[in-house]
Amino acid sequence: MHISRVDLNLFIVFEAIYDEGSITRASQKMNLTQPAISHALGRLRELFGDPLFERRGHAMVPTPLARSIVDAVRQSLRGLELTLNGVDRFDPASARRRFTLALRAALEPSILPPLMARIAVAAPQVDLAVLQSERRTLESELAAGTLDAAIDVLLPLSADIAHTRIAADHTVVLARRGHPRAGTGLDLPTYLALEHILVSSRRRGPGLEDFELSRMGLQRRVRLRCQHYFAACRVVSQTDLVLAMPERYARVVNEQFGNQILASPLPLPAVDNHLYWHANVSHDPANIWLREQLLAVMLD
Repeated sequence: MHISRVDLNLFIVFEAIYDEGSITRASQKMNLTQPAISHALGRLRELFGDPLFERRGHAMVPTPLARSIVDAVRQSLRGLELTLNGVDRFDPASARRRFTLALRAALEPSILPPLMARIAVAAPQVDLAVLQSERRTLESELAAGTLDAAIDVLLPLSADIAHTRIAADHTVVLARRGHPRAGTGLDLPTYLALEHILVSSRRRGPGLEDFELSRMGLQRRVRLRCQHYFAACRVVSQTDLVLAMPERYARVVNEQFGNQILASPLPLPAVDNHLYWHANVSHDPANIWLREQLLAVMLD
């Protein structure tokens, strides 16, 4: 079928239903009536010869065909949007825009406050949605335009994904004030003699510190494994356990606990953070502006 016979607005409806999982929410997002959305869905079903979405309770669940085409649809719509917007410069003072950014949870407390302070002043009608960084889908989401940018460690992505190194983070060790063995610093034997907290989203497996220790033929005792640095910092403040964590995050999350922040006795390499975006938006004025804001707060 030739594209001239297809109403491209149908694909905007398709994306809205896919993203919202509901005809009602899709109609609200697009400022259309529910019958108009339902009519468009009917035309899409006829076009593809597939229901595309099936109702399960209150949700519209995509069919296998819908899942197989959604990335191509998103990327095509994104390309058209960039073509139309490319002739205009991006004016943050008047732009109505929602950016979507992928971040590791540990970066949010240090990045989001200064970032939103900048955006609130320079772009009063620009909104920001921050999502958990999912590395296995990062490239496809950047390509589809569901993510505008991402910040993560150096990842093995294709040449379609542009990136730049923006900051390095060192590992520090937290111990409570008055810890009987930490004093004002830690040497390696003392560090190994203490009991440790490991923060990880994985159910099992060693941390970066454990990899380095194993290379040296050494081992530490992990007394507690938990999911969040905030909880770990609180445990540190009330026990003699110590915690290794990124310095940038430690400076923020530890403010209310007052733990000592000590240099790590392990020769751990700094963890580089990289800013990622898709090559097809490298010259998009809006994406350039977003990247400038992120670089400003990360390099500050």
